[in-house]
Amino acid sequence: MDTTAEMEDGDVGAGFAPSLDAILSIPVTVQVVLGETAMPVNKLMKLQRGAVITLDQKVGAPVSVLVNGRVVARGEVVVVDEDNARYGVSLTEIVGAPKT
Repeated sequence: MDTTAEMEDGDVGAGFAPSLDAILSIPVTVQVVLGETAMPVNKLMKLQRGAVITLDQKVGAPVSVLVNGRVVARGEVVVVDEDNARYGVSLTEIVGAPKT
């Protein structure tokens, strides 16, 4: 008994082609980085409520938008809600893929 299915021209691999919907539904992690700093563990352990950590970014400098840990864009922080309850990022630059 032959169990091999016959395919017409144009059907080659049709059952195995990845669905674009499946690819577009893959979750990714998006982060907005306001700035960074480095400090020794002993200073980190002394932080208390209300402590201020100074970042390397200046006020008004663009923030970095990362997708799965890679910078993909830069932008400005904006207020989304009129009651100032939520913030967002207005993209000002899309970062291209690194040259290889």
